[in-house]
Amino acid sequence: MFILSSSFCYRPLSLSCSLMDSNNNKFMEFPFVSSPHKSLMVDLVSTLENRFHSHLLPSTLPNDVRHYQSQTGSAQASLHIRAAHPHSPIDFVLGSWVHSELPTGGSFDITSLSAYLNTSTDAPNFVFEIIRSSPTTLILILDLPPRKDPVLWPNYLQTFYDDTQLDAHRQALHTLPEVQPYFSSSLFIRAVSSPTGILVRIQTENGGQERMEEIIAKHLDPVSKQVLEIWLDKCASANREVGDEEREYLRKRDGVIRNKTIEVDLGSSFPRLFGPEVANRVLDVIKDYFTVS
Repeated sequence: MFILSSSFCYRPLSLSCSLMDSNNNKFMEFPFVSSPHKSLMVDLVSTLENRFHSHLLPSTLPNDVRHYQSQTGSAQASLHIRAAHPHSPIDFVLGSWVHSELPTGGSFDITSLSAYLNTSTDAPNFVFEIIRSSPTTLILILDLPPRKDPVLWPNYLQTFYDDTQLDAHRQALHTLPEVQPYFSSSLFIRAVSSPTGILVRIQTENGGQERMEEIIAKHLDPVSKQVLEIWLDKCASANREVGDEEREYLRKRDGVIRNKTIEVDLGSSFPRLFGPEVANRVLDVIKDYFTVS
């Protein structure tokens, strides 16, 4: 979980627009993935940032964190983080791509986009990640992780997951014969997912890479954009009244989840991929953003 606009009826603005600063070019290249995969990532990032361009501050990441690689060059990655103005419900937006060459040949690629809200609202966050271990194997994680217990707050479940009909998008993907449920080996990741989360494994051995790219373009692309649209309109833009007691609850819960994300997900994989020196440098920067104020 890498973490790592109100309508999609128009193409996102050109990447040369002011919100895409020149230092962001490497991140937006997504150089190691297929054309449909790259197109989806560029559209998601552009749509989110175009919608909240007045909320987001320019990226201040050091150059050696924006793009970094292992000592041997077998693994490289790009990181993009933009914090928001204090008056915004957005805390920060995080995007990344990771590319690692496999000893057996081929490569392992992860592209991700996440958006975190602050304690002025209790609405869910947004998480999107595609993991590819071969041209015919893909894992998709697309979710609006809850920030309150839906059992204790049933109206929360109704508002963000039932009324928005999020489960229809999960069901649509499961009609494809190549799509199977994906169960993370991390119990923590499974515990913090929403009841409508899309966690699927897609395998196209029979149809090959061509079929995989068709699924990305014709199925993952529209579903992912529709879910992002729901998050933008119903979560990030929701006017939620949060009292002092609820803010403290959110601060504690968000803090635990963010710390666990570093520990369970990034803290275990980054040193192995990039070596301890590079991993520590990047993780130290990410931890600063993950601190809940």
